[in-house]
Amino acid sequence: MGSQRGDVKDLKLAAVGKKRVDWAEQHMPVLRKVQEIFARTQPLKGMKLSACLHVTAETANLMRTFKAGGAEVMLCASNPLSTQDDSAAALVKEGIPTFAIRGEDQKIYYRHLRQVLDQKPVVTLDDGADLVSLLHTDPTYAKQTERICASMEETTTGVIRLRSMEKNGVLKLPVVAVNDADTKYLFDNRYGTGQSTIDGILRATSILLAGATVVIAGYGWCGKGVAMRARGMGAQVIVTEINPIRALEAAMDGFRVMPMREAVREGDLFITLTGDTSVIRKEHFLQMKDGAILCNSGHFDVEIDVKALTALAKAVEKDIRSNVDGYLLPNGRRVYLLGEGRLVNLAAAEGHPASVMDMSFATQALAARWAAENGGKLAHCVHLVPKDIEEQVATLKLASMGIKCDRLTSEQKQYLASWEFGT
Repeated sequence: MGSQRGDVKDLKLAAVGKKRVDWAEQHMPVLRKVQEIFARTQPLKGMKLSACLHVTAETANLMRTFKAGGAEVMLCASNPLSTQDDSAAALVKEGIPTFAIRGEDQKIYYRHLRQVLDQKPVVTLDDGADLVSLLHTDPTYAKQTERICASMEETTTGVIRLRSMEKNGVLKLPVVAVNDADTKYLFDNRYGTGQSTIDGILRATSILLAGATVVIAGYGWCGKGVAMRARGMGAQVIVTEINPIRALEAAMDGFRVMPMREAVREGDLFITLTGDTSVIRKEHFLQMKDGAILCNSGHFDVEIDVKALTALAKAVEKDIRSNVDGYLLPNGRRVYLLGEGRLVNLAAAEGHPASVMDMSFATQALAARWAAENGGKLAHCVHLVPKDIEEQVATLKLASMGIKCDRLTSEQKQYLASWEFGT
């Protein structure tokens, strides 16, 4: 179906989708609390909000929160293979226009981006900066940047793009780097990506990780999470890095560290998490073992050079298993690509667990409220999430887990605030 109400695969999936969304809501107590606050205070009343995010059950609960806060919400997908068609249908049924179809081609993907921008939002949400990019590159939307309070950015790749725009003096609106909040990247990136990436790989392949050699490209927070989980399941982990500090950290965390040109000869499974392009490319494919498995857990499908792999292959066997394609190389070896080189945790699984997205999306919602309250006052640069928002989210999460932490005494506060005390 396609209309101003949305464009989803099948509205008949809405009932199943609602069950999935409601299940996720049970595991998102912090976002539920924020939703209660928003419903009572209506901080976004009458504001138009356009979001380009992975259309999952967890995202559906974020959209419910914005709607409860009075916003007019529209949602589209931030990745063609990350949409849960039933969750998308459920949102449309609940009156939240959603434009997302799993497997949509590039033409439809960009049509959906334009449809959510056509409502002329005052707040945007991105997962990869595609909305902001379109606002800056398509003359149709040139004037829209003037009315936008701010855009929220959810992922590392998007923040990289936006900081580049800021550095080059072309950023025309304020951006809040939700990804860089402690309540997001320390948990979502590390524990969420760590678990969901392994989940996607195992669903797609059913391989045994114990005893396998797993090559992790990139030791940022996502890479750290996947490396930790792979080692926990008995894998021998190799890390590749371009940053000497992160490479040193990986070595001191007990992982082997080497360049990709060496790691390709040893790896059974390769996972890219860098946010950069052509991390695994033609010369690497030719050095790999027969049966090597390749996948990506970075936002865009550029980290593995799939075009070069396709051109190199003597034959390509599609769908050997669901989300597994085989490539026969000129040397007679085969390598296997998962999820077309797109986000394996969403292409082959369900993305991050709801309980970790709870913090990310609560931070997202409160940051959007803060941006709306400060509309017109924020500079056209990349802003960090205010610390009081992060502390509120962490406090609520601890309370939901039944955990208490210490508080400073008046004497301790005085000591930390003074410079007179010494040896």
